[in-house]
Amino acid sequence: MVVIARYLNVTLIVPLFYNGTYWNDNSTFADIFDLNHFITSLKDQVRIQQELPPELMKQEESLYSMVPTSFASLTYYYDRVLPRIQQCGVVRFTLTDARLANNGLPDEVQKLRCRVNYEALRFSEAIQQTGRRIVSLLRQKGPFLVLHLRYEKDMVAFTGCVEGLTKQEIIEVTEMRYSHEGWKHKSINSKSRREHGSCPLTPEETALTLQALDIHTNTTIYIAAGKIYKEEKRMEKLTMAYPNLVRKEVVLEPWELRPFINHADQMAALDYIVAIESDIFIPTFGGNMAKAVEGHRRYMGFKTTILLDREILVKLIDDYNKGTLSWDEFALMVKKTHQNLVGKPQRRKEIPDHPRYEDFFHSNPQECLPPLAC
Repeated sequence: MVVIARYLNVTLIVPLFYNGTYWNDNSTFADIFDLNHFITSLKDQVRIQQELPPELMKQEESLYSMVPTSFASLTYYYDRVLPRIQQCGVVRFTLTDARLANNGLPDEVQKLRCRVNYEALRFSEAIQQTGRRIVSLLRQKGPFLVLHLRYEKDMVAFTGCVEGLTKQEIIEVTEMRYSHEGWKHKSINSKSRREHGSCPLTPEETALTLQALDIHTNTTIYIAAGKIYKEEKRMEKLTMAYPNLVRKEVVLEPWELRPFINHADQMAALDYIVAIESDIFIPTFGGNMAKAVEGHRRYMGFKTTILLDREILVKLIDDYNKGTLSWDEFALMVKKTHQNLVGKPQRRKEIPDHPRYEDFFHSNPQECLPPLAC
């Protein structure tokens, strides 16, 4: 949105967050980010105002609203959006995620996106201090790994992935999915999704994967996630394999987390800080946060990020569980599969006709990184 405002030469109003999500978090932009730093650090590029002028705020409900096309070029904004702004004075975007193309943009545009992501967007002082404290306490025990373990109840329900669930649990998460407007209200073939790598790894699958990758049993593993669905049962194998599992709720004293406890976005911001600072980062699902952390770690000097190939992994795991692969064969194939998937320099995958399936810019901001060797 900063890039679009800059190249259309219009004023950007600080975005409002959608508070109607499953987490029902009422955090504002200023609750999570340093608002003054955001505005002043970009003043040479774009005019940013905290809110609409009073006379326009009175007319807010009647303002022209639109959802821009996903993965659109700047030409789309010049041709389709700018005339609307000139006609109406103000245009409100009701969705802003993935609204600018990953590829095919000038380098100066891509570098501005990096400047926004990694310099202008700075967490609030309270979040920064608390996040740094978690990192400091973890560092006292030595190197640590952050596991972005996406197996919360809402994630299981939203994706329709039911591997390892009982019949009653499947009914429970399916009912949850249908109860939320905007989620997938159609039958989902969980088996097919899993086979195509579209499901988050279960905690049990994650335990096998970490062991196959030779992650030492004494490694401190920080779980960046909400409450795991059926945690006591589903985390048993992972906890047995890796007894040094910790969360922010364990690392910090209760009073230190109290300001953030009812704000899921702020809690996620703490996890984000720990994730970008960790020695190794492993996401078990390719969601927005995982992609953002991946790109940020590339920007910070290609810090090790193990990007799990879930499509291959679940086939290997199933073969191992059925006894058609020995442990040594399984572990060797897992290592070979991931030897080049560690966040090192590589070109973004481009699929011009299907940009949704490309590598996202924010997961690999290659224009802002040292050039690839020929």
